Parts: sequence; structure tokens; C-alpha cells
Amino acid sequence: MLNRRHLRVKVLQSLYAYSQSHSGDLKQHEKNLLQSIDKVYEMYIWMLSLISEVTAYASTDAEERANKHLPTAEDLNADVKILSNRFILSLQKNKEFLTALKKYKIAWDFEPELIKSLFIVLKNSEEYKEYLKKTGDTLHSDKDIIKFIFKKVILKSSLAEQVFEDMFIFWPVDKDVLQALIAKTFKNFAFDIDEQNKLAEVTGDWEEDREFIVNLFEETIRHNDEYQLLITNKTQNWEPDRIAMIDTLLMKMALAEFMNFSSIPVKVTINEYLEISKEFSTPKSNSFINGILDKILSELKTQNKINKIGRGLIE
Repeated sequence: MLNRRHLRVKVLQSLYAYSQSHSGDLKQHEKNLLQSIDKVYEMYIWMLSLISEVTAYASTDAEERANKHLPTAEDLNADVKILSNRFILSLQKNKEFLTALKKYKIAWDFEPELIKSLFIVLKNSEEYKEYLKKTGDTLHSDKDIIKFIFKKVILKSSLAEQVFEDMFIFWPVDKDVLQALIAKTFKNFAFDIDEQNKLAEVTGDWEEDREFIVNLFEETIRHNDEYQLLITNKTQNWEPDRIAMIDTLLMKMALAEFMNFSSIPVKVTINEYLEISKEFSTPKSNSFINGILDKILSELKTQNKINKIGRGLIE
């Protein structure tokens, strides 16, 4: 699921889009921010649907083999055991899943070769052959082959990778979140009673997390000039065009947390943005941001502008 670091990245992406946009429509950009979170969930539903479609192709494959010009005995008796996979059957009955399929209008008929190619890889794998031989299957053992389909068939497919990249602009960034959501789903689907099996939540507490990202986005923009001045005063020896825009945005977000989010410890804020900078900015950004924030933080503490609530939140 999306943790606070992922959420901060979503805010960063939205702030970057806002800074590059000719539109100053804050509410529209805020709407886009929330939609970017929903896009992660949509991607999750598309992936679950793809897994289901790959298993369903066993029926099509069996029919094609039976209709060969000279089918073998094996062709005429193709094993379609996977069609009764407990995880898939429970997923296909899940009300949350069925509602999401309709909401996002999910259908894989635009990529028929993808489903077929993935099933062929699955069918030729030793893991699938062993699965077909097993007896006494349970929901737990049925999930093993589904995990294999997801991790070793779909995620290893360059065609599947390309399809998801084309559909979701932030696929490279959100891919790790997707894997966490799928893993959570495997954990959640632990009951023989279908109604007890639940899809993963996109965040741990959406109401609280929604408030966090909207406030962070708005506060960073609302105090943009003030934060820019603080940064400029500590970077006078730097040419403005030498400071990466991402670095500036990350520092402004950190300043917003320092002064407007009383329950977030200063150290947590600093560590989070330093980690984000490692992935999204330049190799030297980490030490640069750390140095500038340290100087600004000292000044803000002297001015009593850092107000944290709770024990241990200052240091």
C-alpha cells in the first residue's frame, strides 16, 4: 500500500506539475493529486484482472488444442484444473473487485496477444506442470501458483511491462506499491468463506492520509515565497540555475512539515526527504538538501517557529 513516503512522492509530482503549468488553478491540481492516488488503485485492479484473465485462458487453450487437425490424446484431455483455483474463484466473486471492474471499465480485449503469451509461458513452466500434478489442494496451495503467475510470469514479461507503462504514466514509480498491494491481497484472501476475503486498501487510513497530502500540497504552495526566501538566503553562493528544481521542491515540502505539521518529528521529515532525493534528484542532492535544511532549521528554532506536539518530536 501507499505509505507516507509514497504519498510525499505523489505530492512532489503534483507540485512539479503545478510549477510547470501555466494554470494557477490550485483546486484542479489538487484534484489531479487525488486522482493520482486513485490511479494506483486502478492499476492494482487491472493487475488482478490480468491475473484472472491468464488463468481463464486455460479454457481457450484447451478448446484450441481439441480443435487441432490431428489432436493427440493429451490435446483432447487438456488439464484445466486452474479454472477451479480457489483464489481466483473467490476473487471473481468479490464485490469490491466486481465494482472496481465496472468503475474502471476494465477489459483486456484490446491486448489479446498479451493474455495468450503469458499463458504460454505459464503452461510451459515446471511450476505449472507440478501444480497440475498436485492433489489435495487448499486455498493456501492454490495461492502459490497465482503468486508465481504474478511474480515470475507477468512481472517478467516485457510486453506486460510495456502495456502498463503505456496505461499508467507513473508505472516505474508505482510498481513497488503495486507489488505490496498484491502481496497484501494474497494475505487477505485466507478464508474459505468468500465474503471474508477483502481487497487491499490503497493506504492504511485514507481519511487521514488524504488530509495529509492535501494539506502538504496546499501549505507548500501557500508559503512558497516565504520558503523560497529562506532557501535563497542559505544558498547565496549558488547560482539559482545550478539548484535542481526537485531539490527546491523537496526543501519547501520539508519546511512545510517543519512549521505546519506539529505531529511529525523533525528527524522523520528530514530522513524522508533525503531518501526521496536519492531516487528522484541528483547524486549530490542528498548532502546539499541536508546541509541547507540544517541551517534553516537552526534559524527557525531560534525564532521559535518549530512547534511540535508530543514527547520526543523535536529531537
